[in-house]
Amino acid sequence: MKKTIPSSVPPAYPFTPTNIQTGGTAKDLLSQVDIAAPEQPHCATLLLLDTSGSMVESRKIDQLNEGLRFLKDEILKDELAASRVDIAVVTFGDGAVKAVHPFTSIQDFQPPLLSANGDTPMGEAILQGVDLIETRKKIYRDQGVNYYRPWLFMITDGEPTDMKKGDPKWAMVKSTIEDCEKNGKLLFFSVGVEPANMTLLNDLMPPSRGPIKLRQGNFREMFQWLSNSQEKIVKSDIGPGEMVKLEAPNGWGEIPAK
Repeated sequence: MKKTIPSSVPPAYPFTPTNIQTGGTAKDLLSQVDIAAPEQPHCATLLLLDTSGSMVESRKIDQLNEGLRFLKDEILKDELAASRVDIAVVTFGDGAVKAVHPFTSIQDFQPPLLSANGDTPMGEAILQGVDLIETRKKIYRDQGVNYYRPWLFMITDGEPTDMKKGDPKWAMVKSTIEDCEKNGKLLFFSVGVEPANMTLLNDLMPPSRGPIKLRQGNFREMFQWLSNSQEKIVKSDIGPGEMVKLEAPNGWGEIPAK
């Protein structure tokens, strides 16, 4: 049986089924079953992006769109990373969780043009994102493809409108994140863009890793960090239980005090 290749983050910065509505269905996402370069280990990264109405302010949605194009260009510069990194995009806004791009190789990734409107169903988006990553891992296993621990990378400028701290959905989302982290199923990252509720994001995150607060206008630098991190992960040669040391988000993000 093929084994997951673990990946994680530095001690100094210890990153230590629901329905998808208009914009894509679970069936659409799962239709991409042919794995490019199956002889290579793969790293599945799901970008979970807030497209609520407030993302229009200060050109945040425009910077997010530019960042997606930049991310593709940067990863493509490295031949090995380009053969190992798989990307999918799921958005949450306007009252819906939307699958706007299936998992594909970075070569086949077509950065979507996102628009912003409505509220922020973050809780549902996280649950759906975890579910889709688990399905992608099953596809890897079924096709005999090795894989690194997947990433779920969330970017938001608000707080969830479909759950509140302490309610049943909050408890389900929080326990799901903790289970995924504790059992090595994926790595969950959250980036808060002004005026995101960083206290709430911190409460949602696992004890080993807090959210990152994006410095104003530093979307490009954030995606550069993500590209560099993906390249470092997929070039690693690590054994079970070993960690990959990633750079702290110096220059583009801040780690709020607990």
